[in-house]
Amino acid sequence: MTGGKGSEPTTDPLTFEELQLAGRNRGMPLEALQYDITPNGLHYLLIHFDIPAIDAPEWRLRVHGAVARALTLSLDDIRALPRRTVTVTMECAGNGRARLTPRPLSQPWLVEAIGTAQWTGVSRAGLRDDAVEMVFSGADRGVQGEVEHSYQRSLRLDEAAHPDVLLAYEMNGEPLQPQHGFPLRLLVPGWYGMTSVKWLTSIEAVTEPFEGFQQAVAYRYMAGEDDPGTPVTRIKPRALMVPPGIPDFFSRRRLVENGNVALIGRAWSGQGAIERVEVGIDGTWHEATLGQSVGDYAWRGWSFDWSALPGEHELSCRATDSAGGVQPLEQPWNWQGMGNNMAQVVPVTVR
Repeated sequence: MTGGKGSEPTTDPLTFEELQLAGRNRGMPLEALQYDITPNGLHYLLIHFDIPAIDAPEWRLRVHGAVARALTLSLDDIRALPRRTVTVTMECAGNGRARLTPRPLSQPWLVEAIGTAQWTGVSRAGLRDDAVEMVFSGADRGVQGEVEHSYQRSLRLDEAAHPDVLLAYEMNGEPLQPQHGFPLRLLVPGWYGMTSVKWLTSIEAVTEPFEGFQQAVAYRYMAGEDDPGTPVTRIKPRALMVPPGIPDFFSRRRLVENGNVALIGRAWSGQGAIERVEVGIDGTWHEATLGQSVGDYAWRGWSFDWSALPGEHELSCRATDSAGGVQPLEQPWNWQGMGNNMAQVVPVTVR
């Protein structure tokens, strides 16, 4: 998600509009990395327009377009189909945007736009068709880039037909909360969160590639305003640590007692399995111990024992996945501020 048309990246302080977005959209507190499964109330949240008020008994999902048979399904119809549960780490494509210089104007994420949940629903593979793409439309509508539109994204047929792509109606064993897409949302494991359309109202099979705003204009890796760019798709590798010790209220700088300090965190990637996590202590890198993954599409725990000496220190961490992806130490810049997986840095004062 990026700002309005003509919004130039800036080095100025946060704008009122950015603060307004930050007040509506929450990140996951990094201490919640200690949970294998993120509690619903701590999972990150991004809402493009307004949260629609939907009456579940009256709600219907239309499946139409280039399909053998058009369908109109109630929530009860969908819940009566064979169900499956998939554990997924989800991350906003703009996570880390506020760390860029100059800063693209949009939701000013630092690194907290993440969460891992168990999603339950119906496999999209059960809806057969002969189309090129499937367009998923949500009930939320607004204006972005001077274009009024409903939030819509598409997937190629082979992507949409993957058995772990779900039409999800439960999150962590409970019905979806309104802000998470009640009564039904798309869930696409391994992809950045913009793909998992909330408040689904229709699935349309189309015979030509979809060119809607959120597909063809937003969510692009662009060098500049006039660059058409390339689409944002799968999540890049990232490791994050639970900030150790205790925080200063305003600066959030960490205060740690000297001696042995257990550093812990999580790592994930939508491009391959996590194979390595390194922990940086004042610029020197050390191998972390990897734990078990929470699921095929979910984060993996890691740990490192640090012998902390009194003074000022800088901690960091970075992940490597099985596809060869490694987190950069300096973030390549792009116009919309997408896919920012620069290694986390945590300043620490050891007492």
